[in-house]
Amino acid sequence: MTVTYSRRVADARLGTFYCLLLRWKGSIYKLLYRELLIFTVMYGTISVTYRCILTEEQRRMFEKLSVYCDQYAQLIPLSFVLGFYVTLVVSRWWGQYESIPWPDRLSALVSGHVRGADEGARLIRRSLMRYANLSGILIYRSVSTAVYKRFPTMSHLVQAGLMTAEELRHLEELPSPHNKFWVPCMWFVSLAMRARSEGRINNDVAMTAILNELNTLRSQCMRLYGYDWISLPLVYTQVVTVAVYSFFLACLIGRQFLDPAQGYPGHNLDFYLPVFTLLQFFFYVGWLKVAEQLINPFGEDDDDFETNWLVDRNLQVSLLSVDEMYDLVPLVERDKYWDESEPQPPYTAASAEHRKPSFMGSALDISVPKEEMEFQHNLEQIKEHEEANHSTPFLGSLSRILGVQSPNFPRSTPTSRVSLLRRRPRAPFSRFPLYLHPESSPMPSHARNADMEDAFSSMPLYERPGFYSCPQTPIHCVPPSIPRLSWHLDTSSSLSGSGNGAMTSNSNPNLCNNTWPISRSTTASTANPVSPSPKTTQQTANQHNSANDSGISLAEGDLLGATVKMKEQL
Repeated sequence: MTVTYSRRVADARLGTFYCLLLRWKGSIYKLLYRELLIFTVMYGTISVTYRCILTEEQRRMFEKLSVYCDQYAQLIPLSFVLGFYVTLVVSRWWGQYESIPWPDRLSALVSGHVRGADEGARLIRRSLMRYANLSGILIYRSVSTAVYKRFPTMSHLVQAGLMTAEELRHLEELPSPHNKFWVPCMWFVSLAMRARSEGRINNDVAMTAILNELNTLRSQCMRLYGYDWISLPLVYTQVVTVAVYSFFLACLIGRQFLDPAQGYPGHNLDFYLPVFTLLQFFFYVGWLKVAEQLINPFGEDDDDFETNWLVDRNLQVSLLSVDEMYDLVPLVERDKYWDESEPQPPYTAASAEHRKPSFMGSALDISVPKEEMEFQHNLEQIKEHEEANHSTPFLGSLSRILGVQSPNFPRSTPTSRVSLLRRRPRAPFSRFPLYLHPESSPMPSHARNADMEDAFSSMPLYERPGFYSCPQTPIHCVPPSIPRLSWHLDTSSSLSGSGNGAMTSNSNPNLCNNTWPISRSTTASTANPVSPSPKTTQQTANQHNSANDSGISLAEGDLLGATVKMKEQL
């Protein structure tokens, strides 16, 4: 009963859908012509009465009533109510189709796991699939009028060979007032367990697979039962029906053509047949008829499901799969493309135009100039360019829209390594060695080369070469851990020196490996840090005051001390 027109619309050409308008079976004309005819007759009757039967005073009263009905009929939310209702009905209709039980997967599992070529194994396989089909037929008898008319009683199932008289007796003796479509599933389970105990099913994994597929089929039958039991709320169906028919009842009076001499707005012309009102009736009532046909697809309408065909097909396919097709394999031989790594089936003359090359990706068609294919190594300029784009997103987006290319940065040279370590604007001092600060004093070349590697290794990964595309902010806001420095103020040196407090460090061998290259090459270790000798104190003070060494100035020392104290407080 399903109307199929897929071949008619396989190709989108001129007049593809026009051909479908001429079909009668399953068409909107077949569903709607009775209602449309009744509406046209009623409209004509009212029009003749208004024009020929009513008196002049009665015509004036009818004209006022017509204007009133036409004005207030527009307040009915017909499109909203009807559209939402049809959407629910269509989704429910598709859900019922997806709940139709198909025993194909179950028959493949039974044929593959229930082994044996003797009559007993054949009987078990056929009985298993007959039980599965019988469960579906019992649920079809409950929900489909077409199947019920085919098998009106359970005795008809026995006569059709779908169940035996003994099975019917067991089914009727079962003390249950509910639908018994699930009973054949239990017979299936018992027979499968017997086959497992006899060794016809090799292992428990195969047994589990068969039972899982049976449970899937049973759940589909249960969903069909639920769809038939729980319908859409009756009040919603009533609201939609009343809204549609009350609107067109009002249109019978409100859409009448009135006397143009009376000067009513919108009634300048006088016709006998309301063409656009009939089109509106065709659309809205046809929409309602679609919902009426799809709300229960297990009836006998033109577009309802072919349940009797499903019964025949499922039984035939399942029995063929487990009986005639059991262990039936054609002769295995080499295929035509045995020695070809890229087999290519031939094309006919009618299909040669559909041969297309393989799709490799849309980005592979991009053409890049040769001078822009080289990797850029000057990462600092690339970072500054990216920061400029982030700071002015409008200009960056505008340049991308206009197709303006990014500037080509020059290649980096071996001498540009220090520029990669240069502190970016607003970057904290705790991440960089003090000798990289532009305001710090220069250091000797032999100490600068030794400290460069340590300073470079102390940088975060996202600031090293090769990580310029990573985020420019650290993972956490806590500064990196540094060795805790112990500084002691020499009072004697303070009295005899230039007035500046000189600081000395403990004799810690790990101090030379910290990330702060402060007086790395000239720091002196004292045996007694509490009371150092005057000579050592004077030497340390002179080293801090020297402009040619790698030490730090007094202002930088104060800054370092404040940083260390802040670190201890954190």
